[in-house]
Amino acid sequence: MPTTQSLSLAQARRLALSAQGFNTRQTSASMGAAQLQRMIERLGVVQIDSVNALVRSHYLPLFSRLGSYPQALLDQLAWGRNRQRKLFEYWGHEASLLPLSLYPLLRWRMDRARQGQGIYQQLARFGREQQATIARVLAAVTEQGALGAGSLSTRQERAGPWWDWSAEKHALEWLFAAGLVNVAGRRGFERLYDLPERVLPAALLEQPPMNEADAQRGLLLHAAGALGVAAEKDLRDYFRLAPGDSRARLAELVEEGALQACAVQGWTQAAYCLGSPRVPRKVSSSALLSPFDSLVWERERTERLFDFRYRLEIYTPAHKRVYGYYVLPFLHNERIAARVDLRAERANDCLTVHAVHEEQAGLDEAGMQALAESLQRMAAWLGLAEVQLNCPRASAARLREALARSDLSDVPA
Repeated sequence: MPTTQSLSLAQARRLALSAQGFNTRQTSASMGAAQLQRMIERLGVVQIDSVNALVRSHYLPLFSRLGSYPQALLDQLAWGRNRQRKLFEYWGHEASLLPLSLYPLLRWRMDRARQGQGIYQQLARFGREQQATIARVLAAVTEQGALGAGSLSTRQERAGPWWDWSAEKHALEWLFAAGLVNVAGRRGFERLYDLPERVLPAALLEQPPMNEADAQRGLLLHAAGALGVAAEKDLRDYFRLAPGDSRARLAELVEEGALQACAVQGWTQAAYCLGSPRVPRKVSSSALLSPFDSLVWERERTERLFDFRYRLEIYTPAHKRVYGYYVLPFLHNERIAARVDLRAERANDCLTVHAVHEEQAGLDEAGMQALAESLQRMAAWLGLAEVQLNCPRASAARLREALARSDLSDVPA
């Protein structure tokens, strides 16, 4: 395959960071729903996860890129009424919030789900064997409006983990995957499901369906724009396309010139980008990243770009953890320079740092100061009074000094 452009690793990092929006920080005074919407349109997908050690993870990517914003603005975009709603929930990259503009590009996935394709085997089997239960649950939603699984469950014992779902929960999840219900809102973290015509704009639902190939090409192009430069697997993973679909569509996009092949220093894989991208001279940004941030969620790409090996240790037994329970990478001046195990301890009104681990190159004084200020801004954004260090490491001693030097008392919560 002919190569049209060569990038150094530093250029690839800057291109990736710029594409992901790490050069667009706003002031709190200028922050509004429009700024959040533009960023999500740029990213294309924001992953949702149930872990709440700090804050629900879908709130963090916008904070990392834009700074402090009212979380209610994201709630409004995702689950607001009528014209306020600009996002929808679906299986984008895992459970995700996506811009309404991508809904037509995912209807083929809903059609496949109805055929039992592209979903968990247990859910596919339920769809084949339990159509009577699915019809009963859909009738209840049609008649009663937005409902959660707890409102419909007929079982007496308390539900266990996801594989111990009630029949009604299975039915709702099958209907959701098939696009026959959408998420109208949330009660706490519980999804409330309703009919698409009562959730999404009529004009969106009335659009003629796209064929699979066109929709998949559209998703790959959006992924390429959001990643800046990426290998085929990176592009595929962004919206969780199947390998066969991804490779076929990628070849078509390169053939028609919509994507360009390029080479990145040190990468053994071919890389791709949109046209001949303009690489920023530098990207100056300091940010704590969600474990589910789209910059780092494809772990192999994170290693290729940043020489940073990252694994989530939430489900690792405590005595086997290397870095901690809920560890956020710290991005500073084009490097992932540290990782921080954080917890929002609301009963004590503090953001608690349980561990600080610098990467091999370490943080200089300016970098440690940037980490201190990032933590203070996060505490203020979460409405917590202070940052508390519970880490005996030498890095934490340096961080304590940096926190003492900082004066961000005027940062709004």
